[in-house]
Amino acid sequence: MYRIPEGERVYATGDIHGRYDLLSRLLDDALRDMGTGAAGVTSQFVFLGDYIDRGADTRRVLDCLIKGRSASGWVCLKGNHEAMLLDALDGRRDWSSWLANGGVETLFSYGLLARDYMTAGRTSELREAVLEAMPAEHLAFLRDLPASHVVGGYFFCHAGIRPGLPLDRQTEDDLLWIRDVFVDSGDDHGKRIVHGHTPVMVPDVRPNRVNVDTGAYLTHRLSCAVLEGPDVRFLHT
Repeated sequence: MYRIPEGERVYATGDIHGRYDLLSRLLDDALRDMGTGAAGVTSQFVFLGDYIDRGADTRRVLDCLIKGRSASGWVCLKGNHEAMLLDALDGRRDWSSWLANGGVETLFSYGLLARDYMTAGRTSELREAVLEAMPAEHLAFLRDLPASHVVGGYFFCHAGIRPGLPLDRQTEDDLLWIRDVFVDSGDDHGKRIVHGHTPVMVPDVRPNRVNVDTGAYLTHRLSCAVLEGPDVRFLHT
């Protein structure tokens, strides 16, 4: 049975997608929850990526996560939406691809209207506009996100892992994007995988994985897995 080491507790939160309103409520609940249980337990927060896009408050979400990482050591992992934005900025992806997947709302949170650049054929100017509108601290945060994290018998990532491949040989592309071949697998992966990326109505707990993406931007439900010893329970907005 997979376990979190004795004396530790992990709060693993799924895809936020710009929903600062839900994040702030969930953090309040988690801080209250930290006062429960045995004395002397050390708590760790792990966020599973997709902080940006679709919801209205990407900017405030990133402000919150940056502050928490700096002040309290929060672990923030990269999601495929962060990767899409960075790929667009670095010329590896068309801007239209990212905008169609929620980037319009992200731009709006920084005071930019996507239509000002798309309808007028000014996509070549969009990169400079984004670099000017987004605080350098936000861009540095996005570029510094790791793709995975391990605590005891648990492996944390955004999307999942490639079954049959050792965890230390997983590619970032799979960690951020994989879906069906992973979620359909009943294999023992060596550690229990905690992930998001594939929305479900309620958290999906399997012997080999835990999915905490409850589609916050559509369902208004942000979920957090609380892992302690062999136990898994959940907090929800």
